[in-house]
Amino acid sequence: MIHIVFNEADRPVLKEAICLDETLSGEIALIRDDYAVGPISNLYSDEGLAFRKEWWQSVCTGGDYENNVNEVNDAATLAAITETLRKDDTETVWIWAAQNKHDVCGYYWVLYHLKSFQGRVLILYLNNLPFINEKGNIFYPNRLSEILPKEFLKARKLARVITPSEFEVDADEWLRMMSEGKEVRLLEGGKKLIQKEADYYDAGLKKYITGDWQKAAKIIHQFLGKEKETTGDAYLLWRLKGMVNRQNVDVQGKLANMKDFEIKLKTS
Repeated sequence: MIHIVFNEADRPVLKEAICLDETLSGEIALIRDDYAVGPISNLYSDEGLAFRKEWWQSVCTGGDYENNVNEVNDAATLAAITETLRKDDTETVWIWAAQNKHDVCGYYWVLYHLKSFQGRVLILYLNNLPFINEKGNIFYPNRLSEILPKEFLKARKLARVITPSEFEVDADEWLRMMSEGKEVRLLEGGKKLIQKEADYYDAGLKKYITGDWQKAAKIIHQFLGKEKETTGDAYLLWRLKGMVNRQNVDVQGKLANMKDFEIKLKTS
């Protein structure tokens, strides 16, 4: 059994669940990239993958996550999984996804790689499903890591084989999105995604830029804490730097990590 998750924080929780139920025993594979942002055109070609990596390098260079780009090699992760599936026809893959754009985009991306193994790929999609938290209250998790390990044992009952129709329809939907040339993906509900332009989050960020000097970190943290639609802070830092480079705001300090510079509304 091979488990696929889409967030680093999901792995330790799933490991704890496996300790509680040995029938879940298996490798946990992490898909590291965030396919909810950035270019996805020709993403199943070497050229498309190289272009996306170059894009991430441009986003992260000179910032807090500059050294993280080379850690991401999802194509190699999927190649190893498919090789295992080819060698052992009893092996199965379980895709774990919560109802958020990050997980759903990851699901769409891996589906293409696994289409040759229909009948052996299962999904556990926690779409609007209630769970019990540490205080005994019912809640609806946005991420797998929010679920208690013992609750994973209940979630496993939701595992189902991805149907041939889903392999066809969902793969076509992702190919359609790849052809649109947009950079931001949002989850409308279920597995339905819509796409926006690269500057989608700019308006939200601007709400937290005032006439007083503030660290970029503070602006980003306010955005993440108050906005309904958010994304990773690496992308948000890149968008703030873009505002500076376009001279839309005033800046002081070194335009590097998010704690290295301050910005405020541009004075006339």
